[in-house]
Amino acid sequence: MRLEPRASTAPWLNVAAPLGAALLALLICALPLALAGADVPEAYRLMLAGSVGTRFALTETLTRAAPLILTGLAAAIAFRARLWNIGAEGQLYLGALAAVAVGTGFVPVPGFLLLPLVVVAGALAGALWMLGPAWLRLRFGVDEVVTTLLSNFIVLLFVGMMLEGPLQDPMSLGWPQSAPILDEASLPKLVERTRLHFGLVLALAAAILTWLGIQRTRFGFELRAVGANPDAARFAGIAERRVMLKVALFSGAMAGLAGVGEVAGLKGYLTQDLSPGYGYAGIVVATLAQLGPISVVASAIFIAGVFVGADSMSRAIGVSSYIANLIVATALLTMLLAGLVTRYRIRR
Repeated sequence: MRLEPRASTAPWLNVAAPLGAALLALLICALPLALAGADVPEAYRLMLAGSVGTRFALTETLTRAAPLILTGLAAAIAFRARLWNIGAEGQLYLGALAAVAVGTGFVPVPGFLLLPLVVVAGALAGALWMLGPAWLRLRFGVDEVVTTLLSNFIVLLFVGMMLEGPLQDPMSLGWPQSAPILDEASLPKLVERTRLHFGLVLALAAAILTWLGIQRTRFGFELRAVGANPDAARFAGIAERRVMLKVALFSGAMAGLAGVGEVAGLKGYLTQDLSPGYGYAGIVVATLAQLGPISVVASAIFIAGVFVGADSMSRAIGVSSYIANLIVATALLTMLLAGLVTRYRIRR
């Protein structure tokens, strides 16, 4: 038996492989569910109902999906260029910190400019933070996996210092949190009496624009060329360093926007537990989506639905909600197998 690269992949296989990977993951995770004493069909039915079965459940899933779309885009665009950004968590927090600095009045800005500046400030903060590791790699060959990962801890410490210092809410009774975002700087709600906010629209627009940029622009062509074969791209006259720096800025900006959405659209203020790990989950989202910007949307909604549905299911039948982590991890492994199937065929 041997693996033979496919000359081309049928469109139906590109659709069937991710769906088959998700179903296989659910099938594998049925075993630990059964060992926990759960009725497996009922558990999955409750998970589905808890994620999309009601208006509240659907809006919660979409609310959770919004930051995952943006951090997934941050990882996908960087990974396509072979720039391994593991620092989306820190970039998210810096974006949130910049949004709070502008949106709470700490930086004096006219009211009608607050919301646009909050969005721009958050994206710019994430972009500039990612620029450092990219420059270190291009100038000195420093591994960006290490620098971006360690930078997450630096950012969290810096955010903690700011929340206990200049940006601390004087009404918080010493609790490390920022002052609330002003109404003029808040993202509007999409559905009344729910937590779903305009950040979802920003995330969907970012996914569409990213896809168009990759498929229809010169920069997108250069990005794909550098990601596919850096040596050939350099031989063709493509400035690899310039492409890498642009990718780094874009990747960091997407993660920064995720932080803006969480403080300006959802929570209204910044705390050190703002993110439950959206930056790291974005890597899983991008991998499940096979680094496709449009597929990132579906992947993020799937992962968000698993986590929201698992919470609901665990309350109903008493099974630990950590089954969601198991499902997502298994889906990642099965998706890697599906990617192998789409790129290679088995020959006897």
